[in-house]
Amino acid sequence: MSNRKLERAVQFSIAHETPWSREITDKWGIHHEDPPPWNRLLGPVHARGPVSGTLVLDGKTLTSWGEPERPDLTFSIAKTYLALLAGVAQDRGLLPDVDEPVGERIPGIGFDEGRNAQVTWAHLLQQTSEWEGTCFGVPDQVDRYRTLQFQGGAAKGRKGDARPLQTPGSYWEYNDVRINQLSLALLHLFGRPLPEVFRETIMLPIGAGDQWRWVGYANSWVEINGRRVQSVPGGSHWGGGMSIGSLDQARIGQLLLDDGKANDHQVISAEWIERMRTPCAIAPFYGYLVWINQSRRIFPSVPATSYFGIGAGSSFTWMEPERRMVLVVRWIDAEYADEFFGRVLQALDG
Repeated sequence: MSNRKLERAVQFSIAHETPWSREITDKWGIHHEDPPPWNRLLGPVHARGPVSGTLVLDGKTLTSWGEPERPDLTFSIAKTYLALLAGVAQDRGLLPDVDEPVGERIPGIGFDEGRNAQVTWAHLLQQTSEWEGTCFGVPDQVDRYRTLQFQGGAAKGRKGDARPLQTPGSYWEYNDVRINQLSLALLHLFGRPLPEVFRETIMLPIGAGDQWRWVGYANSWVEINGRRVQSVPGGSHWGGGMSIGSLDQARIGQLLLDDGKANDHQVISAEWIERMRTPCAIAPFYGYLVWINQSRRIFPSVPATSYFGIGAGSSFTWMEPERRMVLVVRWIDAEYADEFFGRVLQALDG
């Protein structure tokens, strides 16, 4: 490994910080891209730190930079955490069959009729559900025709237009309303607040700190088993979401890299982790709420075996099995992410 090359790679990330302000402004985040009246925040957001990151090789931290312990909003990487919770549910027998329609196990929350009655847990986890409805005041239509940088191609309509819906499982679309509906379903499945379950089943076993926070919207409170609890979003599109430091994110990445094992304990079954990184049949760049680099489609500079949690801003958690490496980087300009990743590999390979 070249320490000098690694230092230069880190400096490259610092030199290519996201254009997002470090302070909250009217244009901070992604909600302002939505058609009105849904282009507003429903949950809290907070100022961000500098470009920060952590690099772990074979379970040992090689370097950290910026403010790695600072809890910052991680946006859609929280989706990956929802997938981990779904794995916990399956391991506990709460979710025995991902191909079961959600409404059969969780009636009364929007999966009971028409097309929605066909939606399975796997559809939600792969973002192929085509679920139709409103979740905490935001209709799924807000994110129809949404196209992300990493999926390639261009939308065939304007974001927020009423794209005709397809049969569940036949169309892939990145849709944060449907993700929030998945989170609500998992909340009902566990019967407890998801942050409590996440802390107990994931964060404590991996040795994470206690500075992270996962919060919902002002209007996302529901009653579960006689208790008023807040449903949390799988991102920070409309505010709220997961605030966490890069050190703890790296611990979660290591859990994924180690097939669900941490500190000599099987936290989540290896079979579930394998499912998470298995390509979706109609969107091979995506698994269970993780991005897959099949054919080096997303990041040409890294191996095809790599997979990622990706959040707006930009935030990345990169699992690289060939080198037994986890890399977390926060607040880098996404346009320079691939070059940064390539520089890190060059440093590791000498």
